[in-house]
Amino acid sequence: MHFSSHTWIDKRKKNVKFLMMTFIAKTFYDLRATTLEGDVVDFNVYRGRVVLIENVASELNQLQSKYPHRLVVLGFPCNQFGYQENCTNPEILNSLQHVRPGGGFTPNFTIFQKCDVNGTNTHPVFAYLKDKLPHPDDDPTSLMQDPKFLVWSPISRSDVSWNFEKFLIAPEGEPFKRYSKKFPTIDIEPDIQRLLRLTKN
Repeated sequence: MHFSSHTWIDKRKKNVKFLMMTFIAKTFYDLRATTLEGDVVDFNVYRGRVVLIENVASELNQLQSKYPHRLVVLGFPCNQFGYQENCTNPEILNSLQHVRPGGGFTPNFTIFQKCDVNGTNTHPVFAYLKDKLPHPDDDPTSLMQDPKFLVWSPISRSDVSWNFEKFLIAPEGEPFKRYSKKFPTIDIEPDIQRLLRLTKN
């Protein structure tokens, strides 16, 4: 395990203040998160499987259905981007079914409790993923177009820029690739298939 520190220099007082010390897990399997139902999941249960992490998108159902045993899809709702996920944890499933994406959508993958993916209270899962994959493979330069949407602090170059960024984890727990919000979730399938060929099951 290691820590990532962010510093702020007060030029008037000529001193350095540490704003935060973010815990960075040593491996993907050292992580854990709490589901919407309140169950704590130890990521050791995902050993030997390809893992796709995103907030929530309807295409995730399609991918999980196509690869039900060797792919694990994990959804992490977040309210840091235009306050688009302003439901409470108990309301999220109902909102997915009736509002966005709506049309009776029922996720067939695990959804965890709403969390911060950037700033002082970054969830350990995203602290780890951003440390290992500091920018999307398909868009390494842009962060966010409109500064008014930067509602967290401190700002880091590796921050998730908007909803629908995705992270793909190889079957041995090695973060493989990060995809921007513009990269269609369903287009990750060739990379999933490539990693599935590495699985032992």
